[in-house]
Amino acid sequence: MGRRCICAVEEVALKNIAKSPRARLALGALGLILAGAAVAQTAPAPQDDVPPPTNLNLPENPTIFGKQDPNVRKATAIVNGELITGTDVDHRLALVVAANQGQVPPDELERLRLQVVRNLIDETLQIQEAKANEIEVTQQEIDQGYARVARSFQRTPAQFDEFLRQQNSSPKSLKRQIEGELAWQRLLSRQITPFVNVADEEVQSIIARLNASKGTAEYRLGEIFLSGTPDTMEQTVANAQRIIEQLKNGGSFATYARQFSEASTAAVGGDLGWIRAAQLPEQLASAAQELQVGQVAGPIPLPGGVSILLKVDERQILTADPRDAVLSLRQMSIAFPAGTTEAQATQRASQFASAIQSLQGCGRVDEVAKTLGATVVDNDSVRVRDLPPQLQDIMLGMQIGQATPPFGSPTEGVRTLVLCGRDDAQVASAPSFDQVMGQLEEERTNRRAQRYLRDLRRDAVVDYR
Repeated sequence: MGRRCICAVEEVALKNIAKSPRARLALGALGLILAGAAVAQTAPAPQDDVPPPTNLNLPENPTIFGKQDPNVRKATAIVNGELITGTDVDHRLALVVAANQGQVPPDELERLRLQVVRNLIDETLQIQEAKANEIEVTQQEIDQGYARVARSFQRTPAQFDEFLRQQNSSPKSLKRQIEGELAWQRLLSRQITPFVNVADEEVQSIIARLNASKGTAEYRLGEIFLSGTPDTMEQTVANAQRIIEQLKNGGSFATYARQFSEASTAAVGGDLGWIRAAQLPEQLASAAQELQVGQVAGPIPLPGGVSILLKVDERQILTADPRDAVLSLRQMSIAFPAGTTEAQATQRASQFASAIQSLQGCGRVDEVAKTLGATVVDNDSVRVRDLPPQLQDIMLGMQIGQATPPFGSPTEGVRTLVLCGRDDAQVASAPSFDQVMGQLEEERTNRRAQRYLRDLRRDAVVDYR
């Protein structure tokens, strides 16, 4: 495995972008409960992490004795004597489908199913290894984690139970995932973390480089890496193109990264964090500089495979960014009754727009909303960069008391945002020594964790039924 690019360490003090509930579900329960570091595919691997040359002495033109149809799907797997049922696979697959709003073609569904089986096998191995080391995750801890996930969906655990059933999944499936992730984290904390060392000089060097880079551009990127050999590269590229097509049709990047990416950043939905062009391979650097925020590029050829790159955001290092300003907003909205025609919606929106023009600051929002039958929602902590891109430039040009033009749709209704206050962004400071130290330790822990999991896979007895 590769190692995470150093810029993610340097920017550990800066917050992650907001993610939708569906994306959080796709990332898995631990992404909501325990924010972990990950390892990127895009930087050179450390010497002790490179697999040894093969000594298998394979023939160039082997003859295959016996038949095996790779298209025959095995419904269950027994991992070191522990059964993974077809129902387990179906329920976990339903979570992935839900994250893609149910829009998954049949051929893509089968590929997702195979990946889910692999994920469940890894999860089972992690839980088994934790138990072998007398590490226990109690039912109370699992329930607490489940409740936190439910709260992120603004539901009680009972309501979330019903939501999962509506998605053809189950509370049991998600709780099993929570157990696996907590057990693995606890196992790593005992077996690996205490033996990871970071020198003070390394930390100081990172902080110095960050301060020296002040004002240069950096990018928040997501990556899906698919490995391939010269013989399989054509199929690898075709797989990447299918994934890109699904992403263009509204698929969740985080979900596809988690299920298909062969970089260990798959665990966090392919998130590479904040990164500078100089720290990327030339092919990825060029794509990152040319992409607009929200765009996807690929398949991008790299040594050993191809990458799909998502540009999540862009900023200047340690420089005040107007999009980091925190806004105090009042949202005024009206809904259209079922059956409203486009013409009726347009007329109603026009009336709404005329009423907005009479606003004289936030103090009159309630009065105007009452005349329109509109609802009002307040939020005093919205960052400009967390708004939809179409609204960001509008907000940056607004004065206190002004409202955005009406926006919405015939199905969602129409709304406006009234600017009541703005706290401008301050110049960012470099992360502290302890923050950089902690992130470096996490990254090295994750590199060793990948080797640990590979060893568990190698020694496992897996029987497909």
